[in-house]
Amino acid sequence: MKKIFIALAGLCCFYFVHAQKKYYTKTGTVSFEAGTSVEDVNAINKSVTSIFDASSGQYEFALLINGFEFRRALMQQHFNEDYMESDKYPKAFFKGVIVNISSINFSKDGSYPGTVKGTLTIHNVSKEIEVPGTFIIHGGNISAKAQFNVALADYNISVPGLVKDKISKIVKVFVDCSYTML
Repeated sequence: MKKIFIALAGLCCFYFVHAQKKYYTKTGTVSFEAGTSVEDVNAINKSVTSIFDASSGQYEFALLINGFEFRRALMQQHFNEDYMESDKYPKAFFKGVIVNISSINFSKDGSYPGTVKGTLTIHNVSKEIEVPGTFIIHGGNISAKAQFNVALADYNISVPGLVKDKISKIVKVFVDCSYTML
């Protein structure tokens, strides 16, 4: 009887551990395009941390603002010091949920549309957003991609008049993460 109880307890623990399928990355990328016809302004951050729970749909990511790399050092300096004030506001993060988690089959290869809804915090300002994206499952590997726009004014990011023609008021943001099971 004792062996049966231990076996059942072990099966229950196994079920609960595997029922919560959590995936993470420390090497996700977030890039953006903020240029105009006058100048290209692009940057990429390859050190994005993200985690999601395939059972509940809980989804989060965080990044360091000074992790964005530009093609010119002076652009990077102005971005961190003048616009994003990365010493004062070092991180951007998102916390939300994959709204349609039940329609994504994480055990079957394919491309699945997903919608993430939650709070995006940039420059110490939090806004509710809803972003469509895609979850790609291939050979047991999971990746997520999304593209959305961010209005600088929504996050109290001001652009000095001297360069206002060079920086778009609406920034295109691209997210690309490949996940590993936690």
